[in-house]
Amino acid sequence: MRIDPSNLDLKEKVVFINRVTKVVKGGRNFRFAAIVVVGDGNGHVGVGTGKSVEIPEAIRKGIEDAKKHLIDVAIVENTIPHEIVGIFDKGKVLIMPAKEGTGVIAGGPVRAVLELAGLKDVRAKSLGSNNPKNMVNATIDGLSRLKTVEDVAKLRGKTVEEILG
Repeated sequence: MRIDPSNLDLKEKVVFINRVTKVVKGGRNFRFAAIVVVGDGNGHVGVGTGKSVEIPEAIRKGIEDAKKHLIDVAIVENTIPHEIVGIFDKGKVLIMPAKEGTGVIAGGPVRAVLELAGLKDVRAKSLGSNNPKNMVNATIDGLSRLKTVEDVAKLRGKTVEEILG
């Protein structure tokens, strides 16, 4: 199911800007690649990349791309419903629920995604690659696979009480 970004109040954050150099006969060509995270702080978050000759244009393209790839995040009392490991390529991110008042404990790129998703109390640990693109995409993978008790009960055709015992 695609989420319509037009009715959401999205905030954006630039996670990483990479300068790429191509050496040609006349000298060097510089281009920029930007990784951007957008989110409404209320359970919707997306990641996008943009590439251009100028930084602002790369960021604009990244924002547009991120809006096309929004996901829903299951949030239960300002944290996540259960522990999960997100995997993308060689990047692995362990995301764990935390008690109220803990705050967001996570490294740079992962922190941006978790904060813009609207999570207030959560812990995260990068286990694999520390490449920003892999970390951000692994975090998105983990968040997209979260399920609440209600979701599981609906899938199994049972009540919440039967699931919890």
